[in-house]
Amino acid sequence: MTTIAASSPDIPALASDVDKIDPLWRQRVRIFVHNKLAVASLAYVIFITLFCYLWPIFHPTNQTNQAATFNVTWNSPPSMHNPLGTDSSGFDELGRIAYGGEYSLALGFLAGMITIVVGTIYGMVSGFFGGITDTIMMRILDAFLSIPYLFLLIALVTIFNRTTMLLILIIGFTGWWGNARIIRGDALLIRNLEYSQAARSMGAGRMRIIRRHVYPNSISNIVTVATFSIADAILFLSALGFLGLGIVAPQTDWGTMLQQGTEQLQNGYWWEVYPLAVVFILVVVAINYIGDALRDIFEVRLIQR
Repeated sequence: MTTIAASSPDIPALASDVDKIDPLWRQRVRIFVHNKLAVASLAYVIFITLFCYLWPIFHPTNQTNQAATFNVTWNSPPSMHNPLGTDSSGFDELGRIAYGGEYSLALGFLAGMITIVVGTIYGMVSGFFGGITDTIMMRILDAFLSIPYLFLLIALVTIFNRTTMLLILIIGFTGWWGNARIIRGDALLIRNLEYSQAARSMGAGRMRIIRRHVYPNSISNIVTVATFSIADAILFLSALGFLGLGIVAPQTDWGTMLQQGTEQLQNGYWWEVYPLAVVFILVVVAINYIGDALRDIFEVRLIQR
């Protein structure tokens, strides 16, 4: 009988290869850093967030009391005192971008989190339980999806008292329908895989299988969808603001500012639209690029075993 010598040169080589495998978190960081566009997008989002919350502290400007702007030149062009000029109400435009960004980013993040939590729970329960439960839940979802989303938002905001909390709840609890379908697809696939079947045969309950198997193996899509949900929430909040149904004055958001700025654009007051438009568009695009990179870091095929 032929035996393999213990001193075979392949054995130390295999052991050394195992030792060289980096921890999972470090591999994921490396995958994310490799995506230069995502790194630049993350840096931009962090910069804009810090700017929105720190700029009013280091350079305070009046953004709530319009009576105090009577001594200020309205629609004045950019200058040393007002780097981006003033708007049609006499407010400093640069400070206004930061002030509106606080509400747009905060509301977008909170509404996006509500969206992904509700959509994940609904989709996992529907896909994993299957059968009549899945059929009923999907028919309800189809009914929701048949309603034009923007018109639904307009109707709800018009009917109820328009408050900041109401906007968060409306956007959050009406934006999860598409997310639920994506997560349901993962649950339908994972519940029939070998490890889920093995756990069930060993007596594991449904909720335990969802918590220990379905959720961890769906995290890639959950994180990606969560990132896109935040961008969508910012977009829909801005859409409502552009239609005059956004945050109630004296607060403001980017959509309301764009709506007010477009009224002055025909008079040549470009500084009330273009700087904000660039900031707003880049934020939404950057969040989407971050979502693409987050999907890659949870991709099993890119992880070294």
